Amino acid sequence: MKEKALNVRLPRPSGRPFQGLLRISKPSIPALILSCERSEARTKAGLAALLFLGLLDPAFSAPAAPAPAGAARDLAYGAYERGDYRAAMAEAKKRVDANPRDAAALTLIGRLYLEGAGVKRDMKTAMSWFQRGAEAGGAEAAYLYGVASLEGIDIPKDHARARAYLEKAGAQEHAAALHLLGELALENEGKDPDFAKAMGYFKRASAAGDPDADYAIGVLYKTGKGVEKDDRQAAEWFKRAADAGLAPAMVEYAIMQFNGTGVERDKTGAVDLLRKAALKGNPVAQNRLAHLYAEGLGVEVDLKAAREWRDKAKASGLNDPSLDFLSNAPAPQPAKK
Repeated sequence: MKEKALNVRLPRPSGRPFQGLLRISKPSIPALILSCERSEARTKAGLAALLFLGLLDPAFSAPAAPAPAGAARDLAYGAYERGDYRAAMAEAKKRVDANPRDAAALTLIGRLYLEGAGVKRDMKTAMSWFQRGAEAGGAEAAYLYGVASLEGIDIPKDHARARAYLEKAGAQEHAAALHLLGELALENEGKDPDFAKAMGYFKRASAAGDPDADYAIGVLYKTGKGVEKDDRQAAEWFKRAADAGLAPAMVEYAIMQFNGTGVERDKTGAVDLLRKAALKGNPVAQNRLAHLYAEGLGVEVDLKAAREWRDKAKASGLNDPSLDFLSNAPAPQPAKK
């Protein structure tokens, strides 16, 4: 009898929570690649846009902005990292007074206004400082201003201007800007997606240290979009992203590992990886674990565990009618304290 394969046909979870701190509903890279549908939520991504839209997750505190290269001991950024925002503003303005093209200081002032850190939150003023920082050669400022231009956040929406500023940031190998340019190449303003261009941007973003780009590259190889379909390459890129802790990549790699597609079959490793992704709250991983436990694939049949993972996935919005029979299984008991 032919051995049953593990498949994933269910919707993937929404895209990355940028910086690990702020969240917004956003289509995943597979959704962009496979359907290339336009979405109003499309590029409301990244720390900047999420702050623009007031979507700060109250469970987290705002992260310290990374100081630019060579500025580790800078007084302005040091004050920012300590949470002394008034001092950060004062020191940054001193630097701008001394050098009106100090991109790092201009960007920091914009961020302080963006976050309302030590000053009243003022989006228009933040945009003005980011534009100045971008014109002074600041990659982060160019990225932030590009995102604002793309979404029309306190400045007129202008796709051409957005792309120009994102390209400014990308020219300095700014990972988030390159990743966003890759997504824009997939959407291509409603025309046929430019998969080859997207791949180029994603590979540059990957080289700049973006694990989400590794995942996107894996999807392109898996689907044969813009490149020849190559399961081995797909598995390698998914593993890179999975090793960096990206839950959707863990799911993709685990499924390939379970089935022996593009990589040596390892059901035990696949189950372990799915469990890691499930514990991160990934509903697809939770759903797959429910199937594994319900059907005894790679693990012993355990209907109680199957129901527990089914319920977790369902609570996250992933409803799978094929698992409804588990409602008759023993309900999981709360963990003892």
